[in-house]
Amino acid sequence: MAKAQAVPRAEGEIVLAGDTTVALGRRILPPADNEEIQRTLLGLISGRRHRCISALCVIDAEGRARSREVETVVAFKRLTEEEIDAYVASGEGLGKAGGYAIQGRAEALIRFISGSHSGVMGLPLFEARALLLAAGLPLG
Repeated sequence: MAKAQAVPRAEGEIVLAGDTTVALGRRILPPADNEEIQRTLLGLISGRRHRCISALCVIDAEGRARSREVETVVAFKRLTEEEIDAYVASGEGLGKAGGYAIQGRAEALIRFISGSHSGVMGLPLFEARALLLAAGLPLG
């Protein structure tokens, strides 16, 4: 909600904001700001389930806020050092929470997902569409 409220909004405009957090148990995983952090993150989630929690907020033309939280459970296969090295070398997961981008090479390493695939990418489309419709945005 804070992100949506921080956006300057002209009269009649609708704002959509969101953010995604990756959690392993009670631990919130940071973005992989460098390769060392990325290796650590991939090692932590290797062979384990983690949660991707996406929060959305839409502020409608009248200034009313609506929000949703979407939780997706993701499990990677047990990763070998070679798989971690190859993925890190691809550069794909840098800057991403949890150290991976599900929409790319990492998808081949995931053995289980329950929830919103697009939510893991950062914007759960089903829920975003529902919020935008509720805010009065005509969608086809």
